[in-house]
Parts: sequence; C-alpha cells; structure tokens
Amino acid sequence: MAKNTSTKIKELKGIKPEKVSEKHLEQIQEAVSEINKTYLELGRIAATQHAHLHNVTVKQNALNELQDELTKEYGTNDIDINTGVINHVESV
Repeated sequence: MAKNTSTKIKELKGIKPEKVSEKHLEQIQEAVSEINKTYLELGRIAATQHAHLHNVTVKQNALNELQDELTKEYGTNDIDINTGVINHVESV
C-alpha cells in the first residue's frame, strides 16, 4: 500500500507530526463522545432496573403479608384474583 506524498516527504526529512489533523481529531472526539453517551445511558438503565427490582421486592413483601392475613381470616390464601372466589381445599 503506497503512502501519500505528504507522509513520504515528512519521513524523508525526519519530521514527525506533532498533532493529528482536524478531521482526525473531530473523528476521535465524536467516537469518544458516543462511547461516553452509551455508558451514561447504560448507567441510567441499570439505575432504573435497580429501582424496579426494589419496587418488586416491596410489592412481594406486601403480598406475602396480605396472604398471611387472608389465611388467618379465611383459612386459605388460595383466591381467584379475577372473581374473589375462595378455593377451600377439602380435607380427606
């Protein structure tokens, strides 16, 4: 693969560039910015997930307490959540 003329001339003179071109700098900055935005979004998603998981745990604990209350009052917590019908298990 042939090098461009500018690079060949600089190599011949022993000159090393001190900075990247503006075009390359913009490309680097854009790539890093997009990566940072993605990490930020992933962090937001993780925090939201944590909050939702905590909420599920709180709701499950409340349901467990309600099931204990229903068992004390009705003898079972086996209840159809659509109709409210209690399923009493017959003892054999």
